[in-house]
Amino acid sequence: MLRPEHDDLRAAVRHMLSRGDASWTGLCRQIGVAGLAVPEEYGGAGATLLEAHVVLEETGRVLAGVPMLPAVLATQALLLSGNREVCAGLLPGIVDGGVVATVLWADSVSETVRYVLDGDIADVLIVSTPDGLFLGDSTHRVHTPTMDESRRLATVRLSGGTRIGPPVPRLRDIALVTLSAEQVGAARQCLDMTVEYTKTRVQFGRPIGSFQALKHRMADMHVAVETAWSISYAAVGNLGLAAAAAVHCAETLSTVAGEMIQLHGGIAITWEHDAHRYLKRAHASAHLFGQPHEHVERLARTL
Repeated sequence: MLRPEHDDLRAAVRHMLSRGDASWTGLCRQIGVAGLAVPEEYGGAGATLLEAHVVLEETGRVLAGVPMLPAVLATQALLLSGNREVCAGLLPGIVDGGVVATVLWADSVSETVRYVLDGDIADVLIVSTPDGLFLGDSTHRVHTPTMDESRRLATVRLSGGTRIGPPVPRLRDIALVTLSAEQVGAARQCLDMTVEYTKTRVQFGRPIGSFQALKHRMADMHVAVETAWSISYAAVGNLGLAAAAAVHCAETLSTVAGEMIQLHGGIAITWEHDAHRYLKRAHASAHLFGQPHEHVERLARTL
């Protein structure tokens, strides 16, 4: 599935994020991350969601504070609307990084929606309802403080909107799959940080990573991350696996983040260490696009 050019894309994004000063505009204009899965006629790269998935895995790995997830969802929602006029008007700005767009799910365009990705700073609100896709209007938008400070959420009070296309049920599955990429990237980083720490932390004259009990726990972490990676990437090409990817990747991140804190010991519960940030991301992201039990119920109905 992955080819050498995907490795090059991953390396470019990782290098830019490692500098510590990577901006959303810079990522869009230098690498084109927001437009990877957007056709060239709208200013994109004409690639696929697989390429966007690679980038999402990298932004998730470092909990980057950039709106890659809402950008991917917004561009896909616009493309799925089938409204070429709206796509031509909005997609080039989103691809360039100059326009922030987000997607929210609602029963209608006249209600209050909570926990909207970047909802307080978004220039464009795309509302998915049972009656169709809308460009939403709002009378009130406010940032919602959460424990996960790496994710910007907001409460949005909708006040109507303009219909741009029919209902798109598959949009939520796309959201689950793209979120799973972030979760896999974060989980792999938790594993890497833990393995590195156990190589340098010494007790009883030996690195703690040499103790058999800890080796077994890290082996279990490795298996969980690899299986999560596999189902996440498999779901890119088969949205029928979206619910399974959502459940397994969320559970993997929660488990591996918890194990990271346990194996790091006391240092992991200090504010200065990043471990708490990954644990908070694990808890928050598991509920972002629906409760875990809802995804399990969907899986059960397909068996």
